Amino acid sequence: MLEYNTQREKLVLPEFGRNVQQMVDHCMSIADREERNRCAAGIVSIMNNLFSDRRDDDNSNKMLWNQLAIMSDFKLDIDYPCEVIRPDDLHSRPDKLPYQLEPIRLRHYGKIVEGLIDIASDMPEGEERDQLLIMIASHMKKQLVAVNREGVDDERIFKDLEMYSHGRIVMTTDRYKLCDFKDVAPVQQSSKKKKRK
Repeated sequence: MLEYNTQREKLVLPEFGRNVQQMVDHCMSIADREERNRCAAGIVSIMNNLFSDRRDDDNSNKMLWNQLAIMSDFKLDIDYPCEVIRPDDLHSRPDKLPYQLEPIRLRHYGKIVEGLIDIASDMPEGEERDQLLIMIASHMKKQLVAVNREGVDDERIFKDLEMYSHGRIVMTTDRYKLCDFKDVAPVQQSSKKKKRK
């Protein structure tokens, strides 16, 4: 009767396969320490050959010895050539990063647009400020078209800019004209293949 992999013992590191796991199990059963050291070095050499793209790297060599220790459930008593990971460090998690979550007034514009509007509000009047405002407004329009497919008029963008800047930015439709954006749905390819004649 056939024996399926689902009926066998689960592999600790399946990327190395069942044969390497059996080598590690055999290595743990060797009584002589010197023989066990040679066997472990041979297993690491085989593991290195399996992933030849990571060869000749000190970090990859240490990683292979760590993986050997993991595959033996940290029970392989040999002289490791480098310091290997400890069992309690294997499942440790890094400290949680403290994120500063600030509310976004209109989420479809995003936090970066809010920051750009603050920068533009503090700039002196002139051509450079006008160029930046047109770029910001165009980007806002593009973002709004993504959530409102019926279309967006420039006046709404200018009102949102004025609201964000607390009245420091005033743009009017008679002075500024934004590009029109259309939300184009991606073309879906036919699942049917054309027949050759």
